[in-house]
Amino acid sequence: MSDTTLIRGGTVVTADRQWRADVLIAGQKVAAVAESLQAPVGARVIEAGGAFVMPGGIDPHTHMELPFMGTVSKDDFFTGTAAAAAGGTTMIIDFVIPGPEQSLLEALDIWNGRAAKAAADYSFHMAITGWSDRTHTEMAEVTRRGINSFKHFMAYKGAIMVDDSVLVKSFIRVRDLGGICLVHAENGELVAHFQNEIFARGITGPEGHPLSRPAEVEGEASNRALRIAEVIGVPLYVVHTSCSDALDPIARARGEGQCAFGEALIQHLIISEEVYRNEDWDQAAHYVMSPPFRPREHQAALWHGIQSGAIQVIGTDHCVFDTAQKRAGRGDFRKIPNGTGGIEDRMSVLWHHGVGSGRITPSEFVALTSSNAARIYNCYPRKGTIAVGSDADIVVWDPAATRIISARTHHQNGDFNVFEGMTVTGNAAVTLSRGAVLWQDGKLHATAGWGKYVPRPAFADFTQSLAVRNKLAQPTAVKRA
Repeated sequence: MSDTTLIRGGTVVTADRQWRADVLIAGQKVAAVAESLQAPVGARVIEAGGAFVMPGGIDPHTHMELPFMGTVSKDDFFTGTAAAAAGGTTMIIDFVIPGPEQSLLEALDIWNGRAAKAAADYSFHMAITGWSDRTHTEMAEVTRRGINSFKHFMAYKGAIMVDDSVLVKSFIRVRDLGGICLVHAENGELVAHFQNEIFARGITGPEGHPLSRPAEVEGEASNRALRIAEVIGVPLYVVHTSCSDALDPIARARGEGQCAFGEALIQHLIISEEVYRNEDWDQAAHYVMSPPFRPREHQAALWHGIQSGAIQVIGTDHCVFDTAQKRAGRGDFRKIPNGTGGIEDRMSVLWHHGVGSGRITPSEFVALTSSNAARIYNCYPRKGTIAVGSDADIVVWDPAATRIISARTHHQNGDFNVFEGMTVTGNAAVTLSRGAVLWQDGKLHATAGWGKYVPRPAFADFTQSLAVRNKLAQPTAVKRA
């Protein structure tokens, strides 16, 4: 088979526009985008009549085979990226999270080994879980290895949480390295207090989880991180924004000209806190993630945040634990492993509830699922668009295809699906990763090791602009006689 592919008869959709065009792929790159292209001799032809041809999705928030809360998440880099491809996602950005006494580079070596079996492309964020001179030094090497984003957990006291002193030191270092800071924004001190208080009151089941993490603790931490980043002059990206209390500070910061970004999860847009009151303990426990699911008014606020531009990216925080793992917290909600799945269903659920409901346009869908992440994390236009020279990460999207989401048929490595029973219209018909077909006609064609590491250089455009602003804002000494 030739390494040339022609996608014929579709409507190309990018974050900027949509138009009728064929797409020619030569090797692993897009070679031409134009009307009525001729198929070279021996080329594979994919008929896309009636379908949209879009950039493959980028999920910027995943946790594959993550050691966490005494266990390890079920999806590894092969099963996770294969499931992603089944849903139209062709790249993930996973989190390297150093363990106790482990250096950044030691942890990165471990994650590189785990990711070697990925079926689609991947990149990394680096978590800062403590501070030392070694951390300060190794952050420079991390950026040289193509990681320009650093995650800070403001929750999980006694484990990976960092305090304000670490935030300040790390934010300054990231600024000087030309990177971007990420925060999991929940006030860890308040969460720990509420967890113990609620447990002492005899509330031990999954319903205690949202009670221990009210929206106010997320709002406080989001605002605090944004203000620290504002003073230091570093870009800030707030992950998994779940409520209006956290969204409002992001919108305020952006409205004041701050370099700030908001991410929401597809789960938080659809699922409400009612799931924690299910009489079936196992069912309720499967929805335990942080931040938790919120009352429905917060979902409406998140959709408004998407429409107004306060939220630029939709991810999943994909971190699957099966029923047996969740049962580690039976009798104590504080011990239920935090995490849900979503990587396979992110794009179809967003299309159905976003494009299908008229909340967003197809081009906005592409921006939210692919292009904005590529721009923010500085791998655009290699990723996140369909243009000559871009990687041939492409999804042929059938807007009329309907399926019922179920753990019985999904490809994620778990025995539960948070969208169980949902009917969605709009699904991936064909998914190509650098020109290779990973998903077609309802069948996976994933190969372990096909995925490659995508380095992302520091000093994206917005960091350079911010550096100019920081320089202009430098104080000067008052000259006195």
